[in-house]
Amino acid sequence: MRNIFIKKLNCKPIEENEIEIVERKGLGHPDSIADGIAESVSRELCKMYKEKFGTILHHNTDQVEVVGGHAYPKFGGGEMVTPIYILLSGRATMQIVDENGNITKLPVGTVAVKAAKEYLKKVIRNLDVDKDVIVDCRIGQGSVDLVDVFERQKDKIPLANDTSFGVGYAPLSTTEKLVLETEKLLNSEETKKEIPALGEDIKVMGLREGKKITLTIAAAIVDKYVNNIEEYKEVINKIKKKVEELSKKIANGYEVEICVNTADDYERESVYITVTGTSAEMGDDGSVGRGNRVNGLITPFRPMSMEAASGKNPVNHVGKIYNVLANLIANDIAKLEGVKECYVRILSQIGKPINEPKALDIELIVDDNVNFKDIEEKAKEIANRWLDNILEVRDMIVEGKINTF
Repeated sequence: MRNIFIKKLNCKPIEENEIEIVERKGLGHPDSIADGIAESVSRELCKMYKEKFGTILHHNTDQVEVVGGHAYPKFGGGEMVTPIYILLSGRATMQIVDENGNITKLPVGTVAVKAAKEYLKKVIRNLDVDKDVIVDCRIGQGSVDLVDVFERQKDKIPLANDTSFGVGYAPLSTTEKLVLETEKLLNSEETKKEIPALGEDIKVMGLREGKKITLTIAAAIVDKYVNNIEEYKEVINKIKKKVEELSKKIANGYEVEICVNTADDYERESVYITVTGTSAEMGDDGSVGRGNRVNGLITPFRPMSMEAASGKNPVNHVGKIYNVLANLIANDIAKLEGVKECYVRILSQIGKPINEPKALDIELIVDDNVNFKDIEEKAKEIANRWLDNILEVRDMIVEGKINTF
């Protein structure tokens, strides 16, 4: 019997609270760049290990630092003068010794640097990765004890590498959906074609006060696409209109105020223009785990884990797996009729099978007229089904079907 605890919460859903704050750091934010690189390196190492040995070997590449460069942006196009520095660190299996003592060295550093550069090229359209970025790989060999825990049940259910916990909840509130979808819309291929001056460093902060939502958007504008302050204003107005259209679909019934680049001073022509589309060009630094949680949001009015999930191995690192798993379980339970909100917390114990958590806690806000016993049984079935098929979580992460930031 697994330690699954289910209880009914006697409190209001978040939509009924007077105030709510939600944040998302967009793909081009330095913290998100660090998360994205860490995750890309992990995925590429997983592919390399599987191609060479048929299995994923021990690694954790969740230590990525983005150190901001220096740029001189100006209307019509500025220039980078000091490159962005990116440090890749962490641990990975770098060599294999067979039964005859023969050593096979693995191209961990080469794979990692290539993955980092490819990710940057894909995400930051106006960044010259070959000229304006330095990628320094300092990934080392994994420690013996953790490698041993990792390898012990390689072909079975893996053993937890740590005593840690994961947190998830569902469904997203209206404010959370609007914040998440706003950044996704502004960083979509469609929007970039329509507004090429819009960079990728887009931060969205949502505040709900009763039935009013205020979105404060910080959007890096690429200088070479705007020749003067009037063209800059046109770009800002286009961004507002895009978000207004989206808010009508997602936040119908709410008053939505949209504020873009509120620090701008048009009279002094002091505005948010960049050479590359990311503030990492100008001294803004980033680190893995300092931005969005696994569900893509920063939500101070909801339970959160401080775990840096991106880059951790998807096989037995519960700091990653349990945060993803908690959200998957919560989303499925939230679909049950009568469930208003679901909160899931999962605790591991180092050295124990990851499908046998030390505790799996489920909290539910439900309609008054439902039979809680029926919901409790269905919720437990959902939790057990995911634990029985926990290796699917690993595959979804490796295949890129689940994001971690």
